Amino acid sequence: MASVFSMKELRSKYVDWRSGRKNDAARELDETAAEPHVCTIVHDPKGAFDLSVLLENIVIPKLIAGRGKPSRRIGKQGLAETIGTERKRPISAEDVEAFTDLTLKSEASELLDFIDNCLATGSSVEAIYVNLLAPSARRLGEFWEEDSEDFVDVTMGLWRIQEVLRELTLRIPPSGKPGQGRRSALFSTMPGEQHSLGTLMVAECFQRAGWDADILMEPTRSELTGKFAGRHYDLVGLTLSNDCPSEEIAGLITSIRSVSKNSGVCVMLGGRLINENPDLVRACGADGTAPDAVTAIELANRLVPLEATAPDLLA
Repeated sequence: MASVFSMKELRSKYVDWRSGRKNDAARELDETAAEPHVCTIVHDPKGAFDLSVLLENIVIPKLIAGRGKPSRRIGKQGLAETIGTERKRPISAEDVEAFTDLTLKSEASELLDFIDNCLATGSSVEAIYVNLLAPSARRLGEFWEEDSEDFVDVTMGLWRIQEVLRELTLRIPPSGKPGQGRRSALFSTMPGEQHSLGTLMVAECFQRAGWDADILMEPTRSELTGKFAGRHYDLVGLTLSNDCPSEEIAGLITSIRSVSKNSGVCVMLGGRLINENPDLVRACGADGTAPDAVTAIELANRLVPLEATAPDLLA
C-alpha cells in the first residue's frame, strides 16, 4: 500500500525515527558486539529480481552490524548557523566526486560535515540538492548499472544521501514565500518503480519555493489516480527511471486527467528515462520537463501562475 505524505508529515516522521534510532544506539553501545550475521542471497524460483530480498539479506544486516559503532555527529551549532557567510564558493564537479566517494565509505555524519562546509561557503539548501545530492545520486546509479562498485556499498550510499536530505529538511525548514501553499502539487514515482530519492528532492525544492507539495511513495496505478479524484492538485510530477512504453505513460496521464478534480491539472515528467528521451514528453501528452529541480520550479510557476490558482479548491 502506497502512502502519501506532505513535507510537514515527513519531517514529523523523521523526528520520530531519529529519536528511536538514538535510543537504540545508546542501548546497543553498552552491549557486547554480536556475532557477524551470515548473509545469503535468496533466489526467486521464478527468476524475478526482487530488491526487497537483497535489502533484507544483505543491506539491512550491514546497517544493523554498524549501529554499535560510535559516529561523529555535528555539534549543537547545527547546519543553519553557517548560513549567511561572506565566503562564497560554488559547488564544483570535484565536490560531487569527493562527496560521492564519501557516500560509499563514510557514515552520514561525515557527509553532513561536508554539507556543513558547503553551507559555510555560501551554498543554499536548494543548490546543495540540485548541484551536489542529485548528481551524486546519479553517479551512484551509474555505478549500479556498470556494476563497477559493490552493490551493498552503492545501496548504503543512496541510503546515506537520503538521510542527509532528511537531516537538511529538518534542520533548515523552508521560509515563507509569497503565495505560500496556494499552488499544490503531487510528486510520485511511476507505478511499479522504487527509486524515490529524486522525487523526494524535487518535492522538497517545490515546498521551499512556496508550493504545497505532497509525495506518493511506490503507488499502484489505482492509488495514484485515486489521489486526483479525491483532491484538487494544480500539478503532478512523475519520475520515470526505468524503461517504459510511451503508450503506458500516455495512458496514465489520460487517466489522471479524466478523474482529476482539477480539469486543467498540469503534468510534468522527469527522471532518467525522460532525460534520455525528451521527445516522450510531447508524445505522451505531458506539459513539460526540466533537467533539474530549479528549472522545474521555473517551468511549473509559468504553467500554474499564482493569479490562476483557486485557493477555495485546495481543500
